[in-house]
Amino acid sequence: MSDTRIRVVIVEDHTLLREGTRHILEQSQDIEVVGEAGRGDEAVELIERLTPDVVLLDMRLPGMNGIEVTRLVTGKHKEIRVLLLSAYDDEEYVAEALNAGASGYMLKTTPGAKLVEAVRAVNSGATVLQDELSHKLAMRAMHPGSAGPRLSERELDVLRLTARGLSSKEIAGRLQISQRTVEGHLNNIYSKLGVNSRTEAVVHAASRGLISLESE
Repeated sequence: MSDTRIRVVIVEDHTLLREGTRHILEQSQDIEVVGEAGRGDEAVELIERLTPDVVLLDMRLPGMNGIEVTRLVTGKHKEIRVLLLSAYDDEEYVAEALNAGASGYMLKTTPGAKLVEAVRAVNSGATVLQDELSHKLAMRAMHPGSAGPRLSERELDVLRLTARGLSSKEIAGRLQISQRTVEGHLNNIYSKLGVNSRTEAVVHAASRGLISLESE
C-alpha cells in the first residue's frame, strides 16, 4: 500500500508550522511525508535524493527562495509537482510562481482539508489556486499592459479542462468532440501562446488571466 501513497517533502523554515503541516497531511492515509527541510538550498539536495511526488514549499526561505527552488526542481524533474504555500497573496508572486513551474499556489491561511485536496490535485496533474488568487490573476487581463493572444471559446474550454488534469481523450468525451480535434485545439493554443507543452500553456494562460484556476 505504501508505494501507492503520495510522497511529499515539506519545505518550511518555521519548525512549528512544518510539524503542523506534517500532522495535517499524515491524517490522510494516501499521503506520506518522506522528508522535511528548513532551507531552500537544503531542500534542493533533499528533493534530488528523495524524488517525491509533491513538494510543499514555502515562498520565503533562507539559503534560496521558493521561486528559485521551484525553477531548479521543475527544470530537472518534470514529474515532480511543486505546491507553493505562502503568506503573500500578491498576483505578481502568484504569476512568478506559476511561470517558474509551480503546479499550485495556496495561502498559509488555507484550511487543512483544502491543503490536502490541493496536494492530491497537483499530484494528479491539475493546477490549483485558491479562488481569491485566481480572481486576482484574472484582473491582470483587464489592464492595458496585460493584453495577450486571443483564444477562441472552444480553445479556452480545452485549456480549462487541461488545467484540471484531464487527458485529451477525457476532454474529447467531456466536450463531445473527437480526440483529434482536441489535439488540434491544443496545437493552436501552443502556437498562439508561444509554448510547447500543456503545463506551459496552463501556466502562461493563468498568469495572463486568460483562464481562472480554482482549488476545487
